[in-house]
Order: sequence, then structure tokens, then C-alpha cells
Amino acid sequence: MPLQRLRRSRSGTTRAAALAAAAALILAGCDSGGTSHSADGRQQLTVAALPLTDSVALYLARDRGLFAKEGLDVRIQPVQQSIQALPALLKGQVDVIASANYVTYLQAYEKGTLDLRILAEGVRIAPHMMDVLVPKDSALKSPADLAGKKVAVAVLNNIQSLTLNAILDARHAGRPVYRQILFPQMGPALQRGQVDAAHAVEPFDTAIQGELGARVLLDGGSGPAKGLPVDGLPTVDSVVWSLLAGVSLDGMNWAASQGVAPAGNA
Repeated sequence: MPLQRLRRSRSGTTRAAALAAAAALILAGCDSGGTSHSADGRQQLTVAALPLTDSVALYLARDRGLFAKEGLDVRIQPVQQSIQALPALLKGQVDVIASANYVTYLQAYEKGTLDLRILAEGVRIAPHMMDVLVPKDSALKSPADLAGKKVAVAVLNNIQSLTLNAILDARHAGRPVYRQILFPQMGPALQRGQVDAAHAVEPFDTAIQGELGARVLLDGGSGPAKGLPVDGLPTVDSVVWSLLAGVSLDGMNWAASQGVAPAGNA
């Protein structure tokens, strides 16, 4: 079941707690027999995660001791791009990837370099989950003005450019020229004029608007992008896949029973 974008509210906090418990349930089945164990007997798992709101459940589960209750010692390894985690996954240096962009891994699967298995769906694109931002005094006034302009994305030829192109095509608007800039550097690049716009995701979307006074030129979660499955929990371990087939479903069903609605329905 897709998970909705979390908001800063009491209901959002409740949903975040539910997601954390669900994350613990999902990873609880990860004992494939080949992973190491801590001195206290807990199974060690390394999870790569991007600094996005998509990963909030993972951090909550760790901080609230939910993984420990399931006998897991989960180590979170931060990465700045989904593509950075791919070599580590292939080499067995990480067991699972959280907030993993499907495009990155499907591209690798198509090339034959990754035997992909998705343990559970993560999020679907909701309105304003990501936005195309411009400086408050920018001459760009409508999405049509993006044609030929420089737009920052975290990874070239990936989910951001694919969805933005689809939105612009649906509006019969011209496409921009993409520049690869990591999320934390998008704000400074926009401020210095290195790009005309930044395609930012949360929490960077809100941060750039607040710190720079940037305005939303286009909702990146609109049109054909709305409701699109965007990430999940991939692994390359067939044993982990077999073990988690039922656990993942139980975890997602439990989260849903706690009030977690599909993305875009909030």
C-alpha cells in the first residue's frame, strides 16, 4: 500500500509512527542466513537511505527502538543519490535501500546488472511532493517559460526529468535543459543563478522556499505524475525476498489499519 506524504500535524505524527512500525515489520524478515549478528545476538542489517521524507519511517523505527524489538540491529547509511547505493547493493555492502527511486534500479535491471526484487512499495507521487521552484523575482511566470531553461535535478535521465517532461508534454509546453545538482546544493545554485529553476523534493522543497523566498512555478506531482509509484525497498537477495513476501504485506496492512492513507488522498 502506498504511503502518503507526511505533514507537520498531529495526524502526521501518528501516521509517521505507524510507518515506523511498518518499517520494523518489513525488515524483521530479512534474516537470509548470511548476515552478521551483534554481540547481543541481534541480526545486523545495513539500509541505504536518501535524506528525503520518504525515509522518515526508517529513522523513526530506529530511534523508537522498533527494530531492536524485532531482534534487528539496523545501520542506516546515508546516500545523496539513489544511483550511489547501487554498487553497494550489488556487492552486498548494504542489504536494502530505502526511498529507492524505481527508475535507477529498473535501468540497471534492463542492462542485466541487477536482479531486482522489490520488497515493498514506498510512496506514490502526491501534489507538491516535489516542485519546480524559481527565485521570487524570476522572469519565468508559467510552465511554458521553462522551454530551453536550465533546471536542476538530482540525477540526469531519471525520475525528476521523466515526470517533468511528461507534465510539460501534457501541457504542450517545451522542455528545459537539465543540470545535475545534488538536493542540498540546489538552493545555493538557484540563488547564484547557475540554474533558472530547481526541481526539488521534500524536505528541500520547503527549505528552499523558506530560506530563499522561492516560489512554485509548477507542481511536480500534478498531471500525469500524480499517483505514480516512485520508490520502494529493493534488494538483490532472493532469500530475503522469499522471507519478506508475507512480512511486507502484513506490515503495510498494519500501517493502513493505523490510518495511513494512499498518497494523494490526504
